[in-house]
Amino acid sequence: MSDDKPAKEPIGEDARIDALEARLKAAQEREEQRNKPQVQGADANYKLGSRVLAELLGGLLGGAVIGWVIDYFAGTSPWGLMVMLFLGIVVAFRNIIRISSGPKP
Repeated sequence: MSDDKPAKEPIGEDARIDALEARLKAAQEREEQRNKPQVQGADANYKLGSRVLAELLGGLLGGAVIGWVIDYFAGTSPWGLMVMLFLGIVVAFRNIIRISSGPKP
């Protein structure tokens, strides 16, 4: 009985299985591309947000420091600080509006 064949024959290669495997592989690649994080867009938004924050803080702090120096030397206690702080805010918002309405990176 050494010439006996096994009870089950191995399944031969089927063109339908090969086509199904190819379609599954293509679908997985498309899904990986679709779910891939958009690093460049997020990085550009992060840079733009940092720039807006820097403009806002720079305007506020710059106006406050210059106003305090004017008050210190001129003796006009709160008025120099208040006027320069207001001008710093105006300049900061003007720069933020300029950044937001400009060309997108």
